[in-house]
Amino acid sequence: MKVNVSYLTKHFREIKEEVLVQGWIRTNRNQKEFGFINFNDGTNLAGIQIVYDKDLENFAEVSKYRVGCALSVTGKIVLTPDAKQPYEIHATKVVLEGDSPEDYPIQPKRHTREFLREQAYLRPRTNLFNATFRVRSLLAYAIHNFFREREFVYVHTPIITASDAEGAGQMFQVTTLDFDNLPLTDDKKVDFSKDFFGRHANLTVSGQLEAETYALAFKNVYTFGPTFRAENSNTLRHASEFWMIEPEMAFCDLDGDMDVIEDMVKYVIRYILDNAKDEMTFFDQFVAPGKIDQLKALLDSHIVRLPYTEAIKIFKESSHNFEVNISYGDDLTSEHEKFLTDTYFKAPVFVTNWPKEIKAVYMRQNDDGKTVAAVDLLVPGSGELVGGSQREERLDVLLARMKEMGVPEDSMWWYTNLRKYGGCYHSGFGLGFERLVMYVTGVENIRDVLPYPRTPKNCEF
Repeated sequence: MKVNVSYLTKHFREIKEEVLVQGWIRTNRNQKEFGFINFNDGTNLAGIQIVYDKDLENFAEVSKYRVGCALSVTGKIVLTPDAKQPYEIHATKVVLEGDSPEDYPIQPKRHTREFLREQAYLRPRTNLFNATFRVRSLLAYAIHNFFREREFVYVHTPIITASDAEGAGQMFQVTTLDFDNLPLTDDKKVDFSKDFFGRHANLTVSGQLEAETYALAFKNVYTFGPTFRAENSNTLRHASEFWMIEPEMAFCDLDGDMDVIEDMVKYVIRYILDNAKDEMTFFDQFVAPGKIDQLKALLDSHIVRLPYTEAIKIFKESSHNFEVNISYGDDLTSEHEKFLTDTYFKAPVFVTNWPKEIKAVYMRQNDDGKTVAAVDLLVPGSGELVGGSQREERLDVLLARMKEMGVPEDSMWWYTNLRKYGGCYHSGFGLGFERLVMYVTGVENIRDVLPYPRTPKNCEF
């Protein structure tokens, strides 16, 4: 009977016949008469202990198998109620499927995360990364489930685009032009009309603008895909390639937007606490002590909705010694975000209605003419997790704002026309998937929640 270890863990009391498991050696402790293999097949965090003795036909060879070897093991389940694990497998047959020489980098000792990044193709075999990427997978499933249950349409927005949703200009160019023989215009600029798409093209920084067009046909949609930023940033929270969840909802105002954000964040956290108990226990014990209680507290909270002006007032009136003093019109720094969530409210916070000068062109201008209907969700221990807004549906206001911010109308004609043909009030938000994984697991560096992180000067593997 060929089974996975995860299946055995749930059904080991019911199985009477021999089982076949296949996986890799974590450790192999051999003695004169018997040996113990810490065996993991990738289907759960704990793995299983394999016991073999001198009755095994190839006992001498098995006792020399090294860490990292791939094995097929046939054996009998033996209950061990007094041991750490409730059962083990007594091997009757062990077949070496793939040897692992002595230079195997992942030995049974503590390795630094920096070293493991250099061995990114092997690091999923360690407990930390096995748990991290299993939770990442489950979070992705939970996000799709959340939107599916609410009848959102999943839209695949383009990876290659001519628009810049954020207006930042820090984008990766996509071209087939020969750099050694670039076509030039009469004024000696690169002639992109000769390029593959006949125009300047980039990797997308966001699928939001395209998602808005689909929201005004399907009402509720979402994207979930890779996005790219060419920022020369080497912080713990930035990467050049990352994944974004971006819902867009027609006939939805800012309050409705916040309702969906709160429901979604709580839904996926609850799903992880219910379905990744071993992994979350591991993170709670070894990575971020108190993480489970922190997540449960979020589930029990009603997220505070705090206008930006009130946040500034709180900072001004506080006796807290901030490293950086901010005034109206400044963006919040990480220390100010942490003060609100970890000290002042001791809870997650929605900061709403931001000064229009520090927010994007597409956000709806409020009646005061000074602020826009934008929101950031701040969570304890992590800071900003989600950013969203009600979108500007008024064509004249949007055009005036684009002119004010220097956004050319000609390249955005299709986006502005959306307001012309059956436009309505609508809202959306963006959730950086890696930041969600970091928040849920407590892993502090974005390089450790991406399978193969892409950062400045790093495109290995």
